[in-house]
Parts: sequence; C-alpha cells; structure tokens
Amino acid sequence: MKCPFCGHLEDRVVDSRESREGDSIRRRRECLKCGRRFTSYERIDEIPYMVIKKDGRREPFDRQKVLAGILKACEKRPIPMAKIEAIVDAVESYVRTSPDRERPTQKIGELIMRRLKELDKVAYVRFASVYLEFQDVSEFMAELKRLVRRKAKSPRKATRS
Repeated sequence: MKCPFCGHLEDRVVDSRESREGDSIRRRRECLKCGRRFTSYERIDEIPYMVIKKDGRREPFDRQKVLAGILKACEKRPIPMAKIEAIVDAVESYVRTSPDRERPTQKIGELIMRRLKELDKVAYVRFASVYLEFQDVSEFMAELKRLVRRKAKSPRKATRS
C-alpha cells in the first residue's frame, strides 16, 4: 500500500481489527521508509447485479420487485408461499450466475412464466398478460387458446371412482 506521506510502497501492518458490523477490516500500518503510521480499511467491493430492460436501460436486480410481481399474479390462488419463494430463488440464482453480472428482463420474464405455467395456469395468464403487454383482448384470447390446446394434448390423469 502506498504511504500517504512519502509515497513509498512498502509498509508493515501493526494492528488489524474487524468492524463491529463485520463488513470491514481496519488496519494500522507503518511505512518502512518514513516510519509514519496510517490507517487503511478493507471492504468487499459489491458490484450490483443488473437487469437489462426492454428499452436497453440497466438497473440493479431487485428481488423484492420480482417477488411483488409474482405475488400479484398469484393473488387469491392456492399457491403455497414456499413455491413462490422457489421461483424467486430460481430467478435470483439465474441472475447471480451471469458471467457479466447482468441478465435481460426478457429472459427473466420467460423463466417466471415457465415456472408459473407448471404451477398454476391462472397465475401464468395473469403474469403473462402484464409481462407480454397484450395490446387487446384478441391477443389475450389467443394466448388462452394456446394454453387450452396444450392442456388438451397432454395426457389426463385417471380419476378414481
């Protein structure tokens, strides 16, 4: 570390203490050239994870915003909070595993829609109606028809009498 008094690059650490919060370390140093003492602090450099909006803007990833959107879509639906948390955790994990520390909101929205479609069709349609920005009822109905067609094609479970 460069001495603030003489500019020499070599020093020795005389004392180290962790802050009360545990988020930094205070180090007392002594310059090996001029002998003067100075203090340095070490902190984790937190670079935020970012999302890239549809219009190209970037903003920090906000777990609470994702949770709020999913909760709104799942309102009055029989979906356990643990399942909702699992979706939010999956989204957060997806964002955090990005090598560039950023992900497009389009991919995040698609991930949420896939998970909601498996979990609850009504919640899926609610989320999709906001996320896909349907312009009119015909677009909304077209998505509903696709959903119904997929359901009709999937094998039905046998019911007990």
